[in-house]
Amino acid sequence: MIIQGGMGAGVSSWRLAKAVSSMKQLGVVSGVALDILLVRRLQNGDPDGSVRRALGHFPIRPMAERILEKYFIPGGRSPGTPYHSSPMHSLTQPRSLVELCIVGNYVEVFLAKEGHAEPVGINYLEKIQMPHLPSIYGAMLAGVGFVLMGAGIATRIPGVLDRLANHESVSYELAVTGAEAGNVPAMQFNPRDFVPDHAPLLRPRFLAIVSSNVLAATMARRSTGHVDGFIIENPEAGGHNAPPRGRLQLDDAGQPVYGEKDLVDLARIAELERPFWLAGRQATPEKLQAALAAGAAGIQVGTAFAFCEESGLAPEYRDALLQKASMKKAAVFTDPQASPTSFPFKVAELEGTLSEEEVYRARTRVCDLGFLREVFRAGDGSIGYRCGAEPVDAYVAKGGDIADTVGRKCLCNALVANIGFPQIRKGGYVEPALVTAGDDLVEIARFLRPGHHGYQAREVVEALLNV
Repeated sequence: MIIQGGMGAGVSSWRLAKAVSSMKQLGVVSGVALDILLVRRLQNGDPDGSVRRALGHFPIRPMAERILEKYFIPGGRSPGTPYHSSPMHSLTQPRSLVELCIVGNYVEVFLAKEGHAEPVGINYLEKIQMPHLPSIYGAMLAGVGFVLMGAGIATRIPGVLDRLANHESVSYELAVTGAEAGNVPAMQFNPRDFVPDHAPLLRPRFLAIVSSNVLAATMARRSTGHVDGFIIENPEAGGHNAPPRGRLQLDDAGQPVYGEKDLVDLARIAELERPFWLAGRQATPEKLQAALAAGAAGIQVGTAFAFCEESGLAPEYRDALLQKASMKKAAVFTDPQASPTSFPFKVAELEGTLSEEEVYRARTRVCDLGFLREVFRAGDGSIGYRCGAEPVDAYVAKGGDIADTVGRKCLCNALVANIGFPQIRKGGYVEPALVTAGDDLVEIARFLRPGHHGYQAREVVEALLNV
């Protein structure tokens, strides 16, 4: 009935998903950057031992031991020491990076499933394509029950799930700017190169996150395998939003204007004969009942869970925004420029983060995580990578339009900073955060009991179910 949104990177943590699934709703971990999070948790010393406990259950012991030996620092790295990062994803992945994807996704799902028998889901962004195949396989090794995917047209993922369940080799064509039809590079992955002699895996159910009737119908009719359901997300949801249909117009505040063309006809969705959930400012008992009355199987809720105690959001950001919400001062801006993907991106306004112009301008541009890089084919036929948030001269030198750098923010580093793992640069500069939240942020103080400054996932579920 309730799906907890998959908010990345690491906000939808294994602790949050475990808490929600333990209440017989669908807990979901974020599948974004789990290779990086694994590396940084180990370098912080894995203080509660949870990562090492999960690694102890990984079916291929030598792979887990290689990662532990390379990244684990007993007692944690010294204060002020930069994190050692793994290579950025590219068309030709080193084996060590593929292993990090497999193991990082396994660890997150294993911990979310530990101690209960309820299903757990994992959420990916279709736009972050290069890590898909080993990441999904790692989650499946841990027994993930659902795969959710949006931010793109994921018609090929259902077929990938079918093949990975039987440890069959898979490929995934990349979206490549400047590539000619029939000459599109693809990621390749053969599970048996990494995990030999393993029984067939559970094929997780696939839920497509869509924002239009056309996209839902496309997913249902053209996917390479079965689509088990849809999450219908409106522009009030956090993170990346689908752009408005038609010509982009901005309101007086500089936010995209959505209109009637962006409304979803739920009757047409129902004709596809798949269960669907409504997402985007749905976190009230009344909205849940209205969704059920409209034929939905339930609702997906993100923002309310993002600010509960079990989420991965760093306490200082969670507490500051909860206080703002309590004082009726919380605000969310739909930024049409922030994301290198060019999709509108919801930004919670908070002092000391990239939502402030002076903080944004003080940051030296650097691209060293690269999850949102654009893949392009250069004039000489070679494959390159660029990001609108990287140094402007470098972007333009790679053939990028300088206009596409204006206002772009490094979401990769910022979202990892959101959960307490900011990179430290020379001179002690700490990468700033950029918190994303749905429009429901302004009303989340309703989950606070009198005299309390925080709330738990259990309280959100109970409030929505009226129990």
